[in-house]
Amino acid sequence: MKLDFHVAATVVFSVACQASLILPRQASSAGDAGAILGALEARALPNAPNGYTPQGGNCPSTRPELRSADGLSPQETSWLETRRSVTLPAMKQLLNRLNISGFDASTYFSDNMGNTSMLPNIAVAVSGGGYRACLNGAGAIQAFDSREDNSTAAGHLGGLLQSATYLAGLSGGGWLVGSIFVNNYTTISGLLYNNNASSVWEFQNSIFQGPATGGLQVLDSTEYYDTIYNEVQGKTVHFDTSITDYWGRALSFQLVNATDGGPGYTWSSTASQDFFTSGQSPMPILVTDGRAPGELLISGNTTVYEFNPWEFGTFDPTTYGFVPLEFLGSNFSGGVLPPNDQCVRGFDNVGYIMGTSSSLFNSFLLEINSTSIPSAFKTVLTHLLTSIGENNDDIAAYTPNPFLGFHNTTSLVAQSPSLTLVDGGEDLQNIPLHPLIQPARAVDVIFAIDSSADTTYNWPNGTALVATYERALNASGIANGTAFPSIPDQNSFVNLGLNARPTFFGCNASNFTSGGPPPPLVVYVPNAPYVYYSNVSTFDPSYNASERDAIVANGAAVASRANATTDPAWPACVACAVLARSWERTSFPVPSACADCFRTYCWDGELNITRPAEYEPTLRLEAVDVQSAAGRGRGHGVWAALGTLVVGWVGWGVV
Repeated sequence: MKLDFHVAATVVFSVACQASLILPRQASSAGDAGAILGALEARALPNAPNGYTPQGGNCPSTRPELRSADGLSPQETSWLETRRSVTLPAMKQLLNRLNISGFDASTYFSDNMGNTSMLPNIAVAVSGGGYRACLNGAGAIQAFDSREDNSTAAGHLGGLLQSATYLAGLSGGGWLVGSIFVNNYTTISGLLYNNNASSVWEFQNSIFQGPATGGLQVLDSTEYYDTIYNEVQGKTVHFDTSITDYWGRALSFQLVNATDGGPGYTWSSTASQDFFTSGQSPMPILVTDGRAPGELLISGNTTVYEFNPWEFGTFDPTTYGFVPLEFLGSNFSGGVLPPNDQCVRGFDNVGYIMGTSSSLFNSFLLEINSTSIPSAFKTVLTHLLTSIGENNDDIAAYTPNPFLGFHNTTSLVAQSPSLTLVDGGEDLQNIPLHPLIQPARAVDVIFAIDSSADTTYNWPNGTALVATYERALNASGIANGTAFPSIPDQNSFVNLGLNARPTFFGCNASNFTSGGPPPPLVVYVPNAPYVYYSNVSTFDPSYNASERDAIVANGAAVASRANATTDPAWPACVACAVLARSWERTSFPVPSACADCFRTYCWDGELNITRPAEYEPTLRLEAVDVQSAAGRGRGHGVWAALGTLVVGWVGWGVV
């Protein structure tokens, strides 16, 4: 996530705890695997052999090994066929309902079923930005999900999620993606309300305070920290640990519907879940950046890694390889395991993966003595902060380095015993576009949900898109053949209002002359105030239920343009964006309704690089009512504080 500097002193502890400092291994007891409670069905798979502590054991008959990033994995290639059989009917139904005047989606699909690669391939990317990004992104996903009540009514976009092949997140957006998938690919309503049981997303209790007693959890704050401490200590017997271990465990208490945050739940278990193997969900991807200690990241020098259900790795030429995720933590060397080495399982704890994608960079020092956390926990964190300089306080330790001795002549990490990873937005690419613009994935359109805090008052200004565009042009070759649409500068974003409403980038594929396939069309959906000032600080650590629901409601309004009440043509324009690349491949004439949409929503190349005035947007619609939230989002010149209890607009009933 990108860092904003408008933070209250009371959250200094929260900032530093999200950092990641390497702790040398030491002996202690192991944690236990968690059992599942609550109204939701069994979630993910608690398949780690020893709770949070990774453990060696027998290898499969075909010993795991690394592969070069020459294309997609066999597992992804096979799964794509299954998912495609699900997305195409859903997409046809969606496009018929979105109703492009003069276009028959059923006929178009029937005419191209002999070569389904001609038909659209959709992805959704959710930016970083702490709870702001998690909740605003949740609103967009709620608007796109046909399982939500009333989501397929006229003017609504339900079914877009069912039509998507990929769903990527980083940092706060990664919390959203991770929480959906570890909880059995549940709906946003399921996370918020959990069938009237204790909700999964109980954000009114700060992550630094611990969960409320009752419901899923039965811990007070002291027990909460003791539990986290003991679980991480078990890992230190054989592995380096870092503050990311503690941060990831704390995240799990808020995001995973299991006792103690599910210490035995792994990211790779997604690949074994029925909802995924049957192609009923998109493929989840989380993004993190590689950073050596002391290195300053920019988009032009950063290796961008991904976690998908089967693998961890990167297409970037700096590493150019993938390791089987289930066996992360095994002692790979030169891409293989030594003959007598065991296969380690359980390293890819789901909280640790989400924590790695959301570790914050060096900005604040930990004010240990001002907090009320247990003394043992203070001692560990104090040791971490004093043993390593503040410039390295964001690093998550992946030791042993799975890429040790792999691609020795080209890899930047081949000689390092430890791979160090940081927050996926540290290189300013705060929208996880990197996995989705890889030519091997052949994505046609990306819905990019941007909750970045680029401006003084925590609104986006296109910085994430600019960073990805600049990386694609970098002469170093770091982009490795990926292309990206032209993007204007940040001043133009604000001056032209491109950060105030959805904008399409890359509308005309004929503008790309690189010789390869054109990049995806990007539907940029920036956070904006429709029914609530959702520009809360990245570092606000707690939200009451009405604030939480209001940010989700606002996110749904942003993505759906208030269910087409601010632009009745928006649903059809979304359909036009989905079909644009497909029409180009099939030489299908663009319907006049879509030509109108493209004139309205496509960036036309105009620039206005003058320095804009301070960006302080006002609400587009009548505000939802929430319990007092003084000091939260900032509106037109004052901090927004809206009164009483949430009523009415929680997802669908737009005024």
